[in-house]
Amino acid sequence: MKARSSHRAEALNSARWSYQFTMFKHPLWIEWRGLIIFLIVMVLFRSAVADWNQVPTGSMKPTILDGDRVVVNKLAYRLRFPLTDWELARWSAPERGDIITFYSPLDEKLLIKRVIGLPGDQIELNNNTLIINGEPCQYSRLDDALVASMDRFQRARHRFFYEHLGTDRHPVMLQPGAATAYNSFNPIKIPRDEFLVLGDNRDNSRDSRMIGLVPLAQITGRAYAVAFSVDYDNYYLPRLDRFFHSLEAL
Repeated sequence: MKARSSHRAEALNSARWSYQFTMFKHPLWIEWRGLIIFLIVMVLFRSAVADWNQVPTGSMKPTILDGDRVVVNKLAYRLRFPLTDWELARWSAPERGDIITFYSPLDEKLLIKRVIGLPGDQIELNNNTLIINGEPCQYSRLDDALVASMDRFQRARHRFFYEHLGTDRHPVMLQPGAATAYNSFNPIKIPRDEFLVLGDNRDNSRDSRMIGLVPLAQITGRAYAVAFSVDYDNYYLPRLDRFFHSLEAL
């Protein structure tokens, strides 16, 4: 009986291998194999190496406009096994000023924001003025060309600045007025392996003030450039001046 079972198993395995080998001789596979292999490689590449994400909202204005398609380096901080969240290796962590993509701790939606608070930092916001480890950030006038990229309504209601984080600076837009529960919060001590993130459009951003601090494990990559952009308010025409536009701190 054991001999018969062994022969039957060998026969089944032989038939299975024969069937799989025959599949690769199928005319459809021969005709479409190049496209199929390309699609598989692209899925694996976008999962573990680099991706491009559409930005549908204005929470990162004036740095990122709604309609921008940003390039995300998924190898910026770690290597994951493709199509999973299994971490194979880690070589760095986000730095202050990085624009990161991550899954919201609140509802698992993919978001893009700027890293403001690092583990060990004490962060405070006082009427839209950042205070990092007891030192208020400096603000300077934003270039007119960047302000001009905003529509007339936004230019009338907001003030535009460079926010200086150490030796780097990045654009922000703020609504002038009195301190509120959203543009101000008391000092927060950032725990280990967590980060405080804010949108550059400070008064219109769903960030750490709503979703909480972002765990290191939830961060998927770093956005560093705009691949291409379309203008939602102008018949989806391309914004050619934003193609290959760098998002690195100035």
